[in-house]
Amino acid sequence: MSWVNVLPASKHPFFKTSLGFARRSFSRRLQWPSPQLKSQLTSAHWPTPSPGCSFAGRCWRLVTPCSSSSSTSVAGMELHAVVRTLEELAPPALAESWDNVGLLVEPSPPHCVSTLLLTNDLTEEVLQEAVRLPAQMVLSYHPPVFAPLRSLTMRSWKERLVVTALENRVAVYSPHTCYDALRGGVNDWLAEGLGEGSVTPLKTSEALKHLSQGSVHVTSAAKAADWPSLAAQLKAVSGLVLHTLPLQTTNEGGESAVMLSMNCTEGALPETLACLSNNEHAHRHTEITALRKPPFPGTGMGRLCTLAEPVSTSTLVSRIKQHLLLPHVRLALGAGKSPDSTVRTVALCAGSGGSVLKGVQADLYLTGELSHHEVLDAVSRGVSVILCEHSNTERGFLPRLRLLLLDKLQQKLNIHVSEVDRDPLTVV
Repeated sequence: MSWVNVLPASKHPFFKTSLGFARRSFSRRLQWPSPQLKSQLTSAHWPTPSPGCSFAGRCWRLVTPCSSSSSTSVAGMELHAVVRTLEELAPPALAESWDNVGLLVEPSPPHCVSTLLLTNDLTEEVLQEAVRLPAQMVLSYHPPVFAPLRSLTMRSWKERLVVTALENRVAVYSPHTCYDALRGGVNDWLAEGLGEGSVTPLKTSEALKHLSQGSVHVTSAAKAADWPSLAAQLKAVSGLVLHTLPLQTTNEGGESAVMLSMNCTEGALPETLACLSNNEHAHRHTEITALRKPPFPGTGMGRLCTLAEPVSTSTLVSRIKQHLLLPHVRLALGAGKSPDSTVRTVALCAGSGGSVLKGVQADLYLTGELSHHEVLDAVSRGVSVILCEHSNTERGFLPRLRLLLLDKLQQKLNIHVSEVDRDPLTVV
C-alpha cells in the first residue's frame, strides 16, 4: 500500500479523445487522513515534505496493488490486462464502423480490477449497484458514451455517469456490435431459441488481418528503357506499395518490358494514374481492381436460420417467449399468413434490426424493434415479424457471457450480472 501524490482535479490538463469531447484525468482523491489512519502508516507509506515544500493545493490517493487485496478471495487483474483479454475474445475490428466500442472510461492508473459487473445498459441505477458491490469495472453491452460529450457536468444523465464512474474509480468497457458479430455471441444465442437448424450470418465480417496493403490493386507495363524514370515517380507517391519485383518480359514489338504490380489507397490512386498516364505504353496496359479482405467465416451481423423441421408461426412465438423469458411479444402476420402458417426460415438481428434485415428473404423476421414503416414493408412482402423490445433480445446473453469470462479470465475476478438492469418498456 502506498500514497501517490496527484494534482487536484482543477489542475489536470484537458485533452481530446477520439470521441471528440474534452475529458479530464480524474482520480479518487484523499486528503490528509485522520489521525487514527495516519498513526497506522509507516514512514514508507507517508510522504514527508521537503524543507520549504508546501502541500497546499495537493491531495493524496491510496493505491493498493492487485496482489495485496485482502477484501476478496480472487487475485484481481490490472485494468489493461482485463481489456486485452476482452479484446482477444471479441476483437474491436468486428464492430461496425459507426459503433463506439472498447474502454470508454478509465480511472487514473494503477487500477486493479477484482470485481466486474455485467449489464446490458449502464444506467445510473446500475452504476450505483456497481459502487455498492463494489465493482472496479463495468462491462456495458451498449456504449453509455456514444454521441460526443461537450462537457462533463451534472446536467445530463450521460455526463453524470462519466463523472460518477471516475469519482468512484469504476472503469467502463463496451463491446456492443463486436458481440453481435462474434461466433457464439448475442445473435447466435438468440438463434438458439428457434430450435434445431443451420445458422449463417446475414452480413459476413471481413478478415481481421490481411497481408495486402491498400484498397486498390493496379497492374501495368512499361518499356524497360522507361522503367527507371517511371519507378522514381511511382516511389514518390505516398500510399502506394510496389509489392512485387518487376518481371522482365517481351512486349508485342519484341522490346523488353517491365510488368508492374502495386497496391495503393483510394487517395493515392489519382496520383498513381497520373504517373502511369505520362507513359503511353504504361497507360495502355493499366488495369485497376478494387481489393476486399476475405470473409471471416461464422462472424457478422444478423443471422439467417433454416429450421431442421418447419413449425407454425404460433409454435415459434411460444419458443421465443420461453427462450427470452417474456410473457408477451408483438406479432405482425405477413400478407396472406395466419398463426398456423409454416415457418422454415427466420432472419434475426438482436436489438434494432431495420438496416440488417432490410430486403432479406425469409418467412419471418425476429428482432427487438423495427419502425412502423419497416414492419409494413415486411408484411407487404408476406414476411411475418416478431418484436420483443430492443434489449430483451440481448440481455439474456449476459449469464452465458459471465461463464465465458470466468474461464477466459482464469477465475481471477468476481463477475456479477446486474440485478437492476432491465428493458425500460413493459406491457401494462
